[in-house]
Amino acid sequence: MDSMASAPGKAILFGEHAVVYGKPAIALAINKRATITIKESHKDYTSIKSDNIGLEAIISPETGLKLKKGEIGILNYILKALEFYHDSKPIKIKLEIEIPIGAGLGSSAAVTVATIAALDKYHKRKTTLPSIAKRAHKVELEVQGAASPLDTSISTHGGLIYLNGEKKIDQIKGDLKDSLVIGYTQSEDTAKMVKLVKERMERHPTIINHIMDAIAHTTKKAKKALETNDKECLGELMNINQGLLDAIGVNTRSLSDMIYTSREAGALGSKITGAGGGGSIIAYSPNRTGKIIETLKRKGYNAMKADPSKKGVIIEH
Repeated sequence: MDSMASAPGKAILFGEHAVVYGKPAIALAINKRATITIKESHKDYTSIKSDNIGLEAIISPETGLKLKKGEIGILNYILKALEFYHDSKPIKIKLEIEIPIGAGLGSSAAVTVATIAALDKYHKRKTTLPSIAKRAHKVELEVQGAASPLDTSISTHGGLIYLNGEKKIDQIKGDLKDSLVIGYTQSEDTAKMVKLVKERMERHPTIINHIMDAIAHTTKKAKKALETNDKECLGELMNINQGLLDAIGVNTRSLSDMIYTSREAGALGSKITGAGGGGSIIAYSPNRTGKIIETLKRKGYNAMKADPSKKGVIIEH
């Protein structure tokens, strides 16, 4: 039985890094998706292919995994999902992805969620959104060694999400249509940046703990600003959050340049989104997204509009 499922990427608006230490975070699903298509194979091996990212691999019972083209990176999440939630029967898997890989925009979570949902459909398993999110988080934990449930929850449920300090996830309201631009550069290394912050925390625990508390207060206030559509306050809080991220050492020259370029082009607020050390920034610029994108691209950066996606995982019937 053929099956297809897709899931959106994500952008963290507030609270990255602090969320690792039990603080709240706000994130949203964006209108860039990963799609997995599964078909029965008439060969004696499973094939995995993605023209978007130049990936091709086969899994043979005799020889195991053979990477014919591309890098192992995102493939690890598909392989782990297959290990956990598929029998050994040969299948053909096709990945189509609109989300930049390694830019802190939830590409691995989207691929994992879409793979699990497509496998459930292929095997005619009854499934629920909480089950998909939980199993996808398990896959990310296995592959990465440590992972917040935030990314996989967003990819599964979609919308705008507030993760509180007890890891309880709530959908919140906020009008972000035609308001957000993402600029991105070279790949980030999330594990490396989390380790860097941890080491700084160990050297300066009182200082860094106060910064994490300040990020938490900023996030809580941003939730209220979103719910009341207080644009000026939201932009200001985004800039404050960026200053705090700068203080814990996760900024780079290129990220900083994108942040200030966005502000000078009219963004009310702009900051790193994700782990930092490379990756992406997000600029909040209601009704000025076109100018922000044009300005970032003129300086040689990648940039795209990031409208929120109300829909999470979609399983094609």
